[in-house]
Amino acid sequence: MKTLLLDTHILLWALLDDALLKDEVKTMIKDKDTTVYYSTLSILEVEIKIMKHPDQMPLTGERLINHCERAGFWRLDLTTNHILELKKLLRKENTPPHKDPFDKLMLCQAIVEGMTFITHDERIAEYVADVIYKI
Repeated sequence: MKTLLLDTHILLWALLDDALLKDEVKTMIKDKDTTVYYSTLSILEVEIKIMKHPDQMPLTGERLINHCERAGFWRLDLTTNHILELKKLLRKENTPPHKDPFDKLMLCQAIVEGMTFITHDERIAEYVADVIYKI
């Protein structure tokens, strides 16, 4: 059985059937042997973005949760172990800094939980972690 953790962009694209979501990821998500998770950090990220730019966010945090429940996605809450994993994150040599705390923490969640982290973020792909699936 495969277990996926979707970053916020991938999660939104999957829920809204956005054309930006590649077919290979759609297939992975729809596979009956795959369990799909989203992080509570995605809810926080959506709510913060709504506060800054309400016209640019297609869902509220509450609607995100409802869509995830209907899609059969499981919520992954942030734990102390996830946070403490931050100090172990390694980046490939000569890569620029990565400043997105949400993605860093979601990557830590995937590492600790043994999940595949699906992202489109170039900076995340620069971490030394075998759980990253960059589209």
